[in-house]
Amino acid sequence: MSHFDVFNGDADGLCALHQLRLARPAEHAPDSVCVSGAKRDIALLARVDAQAGDSVTVLDISLEANRDALLALLARGVRVEYFDHHRSGPVPRHPLLQAHIDNSPTVCTGMLVDRYLNGSQRIWAAVAAFGDNFTAAARALLVDMALDAQQLLQLEQLGTCLNYNGYGDHESDLIIAPITLANLLRPYTDPFAFMREEPAFTTLQTARAADLAQTLGRAPEVRLACGDIHVLPDTPWSRRVRGEFGNQLTQARPEAAHAVLTVNSQGGYMVSVRAPQVRLTGADRVCRQFEGGGGRPAAAGINHLQPGEFEVFVRAFESTFSPD
Repeated sequence: MSHFDVFNGDADGLCALHQLRLARPAEHAPDSVCVSGAKRDIALLARVDAQAGDSVTVLDISLEANRDALLALLARGVRVEYFDHHRSGPVPRHPLLQAHIDNSPTVCTGMLVDRYLNGSQRIWAAVAAFGDNFTAAARALLVDMALDAQQLLQLEQLGTCLNYNGYGDHESDLIIAPITLANLLRPYTDPFAFMREEPAFTTLQTARAADLAQTLGRAPEVRLACGDIHVLPDTPWSRRVRGEFGNQLTQARPEAAHAVLTVNSQGGYMVSVRAPQVRLTGADRVCRQFEGGGGRPAAAGINHLQPGEFEVFVRAFESTFSPD
């Protein structure tokens, strides 16, 4: 019998998996089959060639986007454990499915795994929350650990760097392949030891800083009362920085909504939308108005906004986020 670990390539997916590996090393053994990709590469279950008697753990990918593949696995007699905080639609009822789904806007998948494990690997759940831009939730998880301010900043930096690495339109855009990064994390129970000893962390820090430097001084393409819309060029650095730039914009102006668009090779755009931090709703409503759009109320995206739809997007963004 084989076990498959299927996880989003961002900080939340990586840290959710890492918690389970630390807590249940026998099940998540080094010979488990891993399936992952860039952050937006979420239709992952269709790649799983599991058969009757096999088991699959799914972490931080939308059940709604993987429903058909999930039902096919269950029909073949595959046991599936599913942790996620994205839009799910109705959760199937099946004796082989153990689902831990919570769509609350302030919960990430790493926090759901933390609940399941009764906090046994909580520091990694906090890294996941930092990476998913849930700073207050991450700090709340760590409140009983007697960490000083510098240590909290280090954990936030780790989550941010792991999350940054997941961004890109294709895995070739990423600095480190998510499966490689997951295996580099595997020996470390202590995130501080990982940051001290693993060269990959310095690699991510350096690449992230260089990418973000490219965004300095860039004015928004569209400035609205409710928020700003930025457009970045068609380059690997812009595809990597898109989500992190959006997070930084929300931290700088938490009362506003933000959108970051990168031009793609078809002349259209890949879109990342952040709802105002003071009101974490609306991002998914904007993006679901367009083909290939989806996500959470707090953060959502569109895989391909057609070249002629930019002005339509601007109007949808403004109508959704303008004060009533």
